[in-house]
Amino acid sequence: MLQGCVSWPEELARRYIDAGIWEGITVAEMIERTARRQPGKVAVIHGETRITYEGLVQSAKRLASGLSSLGLQSQDRVVVQLPNCPEFVTLYLAFNYIGVIPVMALRPHRHAEIRHFVRSSGAVAYCIPDRVGSFDYRAMAAEMVDEFPSLAHVVVVGEPGPGQTAYLPLAEYEPADDDVLGRLRPDPSDVSTMLLSGGTTSLSKLIPRTHHDYVYNARICSETAGFSAETVFLAILPLGHNYNLACPGMLGVFHAGGTLVIAKGADSTEVFTTIARERVTTVAAVVPLITTWLNGHLAKQFDVSSLQVVQNGGARLVPELRDRLRREVGCVPQEIYGTAEGLINMTRLTDSDDLLLESSGAPVSEWDEIAVLDDRERVVPDGELGELVTRGPYTIRGYYNAPDINAQAFTAEGFYRMGDIVRKRGRYVYTEGRRKDLINRGGEKISCDEVENLIFQLPQVREVSLVAMPDPVFGEKACACIVLQPGTELTFADLIAHLRAQQIASFKLPERLEIMESFPISPAGKILKRELREIVAQRLALEQSH
Repeated sequence: MLQGCVSWPEELARRYIDAGIWEGITVAEMIERTARRQPGKVAVIHGETRITYEGLVQSAKRLASGLSSLGLQSQDRVVVQLPNCPEFVTLYLAFNYIGVIPVMALRPHRHAEIRHFVRSSGAVAYCIPDRVGSFDYRAMAAEMVDEFPSLAHVVVVGEPGPGQTAYLPLAEYEPADDDVLGRLRPDPSDVSTMLLSGGTTSLSKLIPRTHHDYVYNARICSETAGFSAETVFLAILPLGHNYNLACPGMLGVFHAGGTLVIAKGADSTEVFTTIARERVTTVAAVVPLITTWLNGHLAKQFDVSSLQVVQNGGARLVPELRDRLRREVGCVPQEIYGTAEGLINMTRLTDSDDLLLESSGAPVSEWDEIAVLDDRERVVPDGELGELVTRGPYTIRGYYNAPDINAQAFTAEGFYRMGDIVRKRGRYVYTEGRRKDLINRGGEKISCDEVENLIFQLPQVREVSLVAMPDPVFGEKACACIVLQPGTELTFADLIAHLRAQQIASFKLPERLEIMESFPISPAGKILKRELREIVAQRLALEQSH
């Protein structure tokens, strides 16, 4: 296994293999297995583009040959920052054929985040589009190459910049024969993919997912979601995010032999036109999208008769909206709650109303171990609040190159601390909030520590506390509460200009500024964030009442 990763205990790994939980195949082999079963079936749709399973596998093998010729080798890490497109799918599969490990950056990430991913992963390559909208990724990549001598290659989908490599010639290589690919095949116990943590402590940690565990993750999520060869899954959210990649997402679709439809954007009209045109059966969404769809009464304007399931992940969907999906869209709401580190909980399509509408689901695998602990690490009775902890065949045993963080994030028995406060009733969990300080903006996680540290760089700032404020669409947004140095001033525009200059992702920017004389503090001198949130919420309510 890649140095810096934590393996499962040998005895436990053997149990998973003997039980058939870990199949001994790679992610690429899982998809190729489906291709052998139904080579002519359409695997990917994007606009007018149609790619069969056989075509997808052959394209990935050609690209794998091209990437090998570039010098990429097994266990090399590559930061991948592509929008949703067929090239993403082919590239991800090609990497998995030859043991190269993609580090799954998201499109909004900018210099601060990419710099961190390259440094912490030791990446040797960076895959980007040429530009999306007004942002030119080639310029950012050039800065990364100047800063990191280890970053030997920049692969560009589109027109490359000076010294950068075009994706297309790599994708048109003659495919290596199976003997050559067999020699390059990674061991299933090695890392397939590096995901990003939600980042409760400053910048994201790297989550190493092995072929063993990620194949099982995709398979068991696919089965729990009821996926089959008839599934037509619409991907709107980033494919580089665990939810849309494998929970069940793209890989769950490929396991079942269904069809992945890649949306051209999140615009509601585009989404619902695609649902009608491609006879989509399942959509993976988040609270802001679902709220927009329901409030716009889009199901009345488009043919949604094919739509069977709307999945929700990232943040809890309230029961009223779940019920409206049933009544107004005519589909089953499916709650998906979990973590990129492993454990996925899902409601079942046949659940009773109290579970379907109220709960956050139950673990997808009978091999998932879960418990709810109090502050003294004692298991609490069912129905009482505590922190959810878990271990199992697809939950990591440690972050990449992070022994100090691992000592805090895992119990002595190897249970991962989810950081979520929940109630458990039987195997079903009911989420109540975060143990640590994290703002959940419609599924995008904002680390308060990270943004507060950047705000502290402003000379006008004496104290700062980033807190969540309620929002009807996103659930939460960030509000910067600031105590100024005497005799200074700070406008909201000044604050945003400063943060933009730090080149952080735009979703992390505060959307309100509250200047305060002082903060409420505990006897120990700790800022009482709960009281701050209440103050901000009261001020918002007062403004809205006028």
